[in-house]
Amino acid sequence: MAIRTIPSNGAWDLAVSLDKHIIRSVPIGYNDYGHMQFDTERTDIGEAVFQLKYRFDFTKVEYIANQIIAALNSQPFPKIEVVIPMPASKVRAKQPVTEIAKKVAELLGIYCSEDTLEKIKPTGAMKDLETYAERSAALDGCFEIRDKISRGPWNALLIDDLYDTGASLEAACNKLRQNTNIKNISVVAITRRH
Repeated sequence: MAIRTIPSNGAWDLAVSLDKHIIRSVPIGYNDYGHMQFDTERTDIGEAVFQLKYRFDFTKVEYIANQIIAALNSQPFPKIEVVIPMPASKVRAKQPVTEIAKKVAELLGIYCSEDTLEKIKPTGAMKDLETYAERSAALDGCFEIRDKISRGPWNALLIDDLYDTGASLEAACNKLRQNTNIKNISVVAITRRH
């Protein structure tokens, strides 16, 4: 893994991404339905995220969670006391990031608060929006805090699957800062675009 620190503008205290998502992706032509196909090479963690999200291979959850634990142990994170998954942009029967967050919490022996941060308006997939400004506008007012965390303040770990411009992490962390039961906010983005 090529762990990289994600610079903060004050929204979070410490954030890292574990590795790039894609090493290379080359167009190879159109399929029978007129969609461009790609020959894509991903990092190990990028391939695991791809298999989990798009091939519904939930056996990848444990591998990804163990990589997050390794990153937490190799970086100067404060003691994590609660894990929070980034709310999904796409409705699925089983949310990949939530499953990863629950596994990380289980491995750490702490609580996963699945409902603390909720997406209250649809934004579409952030990957479909090009710029930070477009993403920030789409995310404006989309998160809400559900006070499921009590007796804090706690050090929280927010887990997301992909870091690109940082707009969604910034919006989520700024909203989490409004919860007085959360002290420090650490972030692990499993993969990054660049």
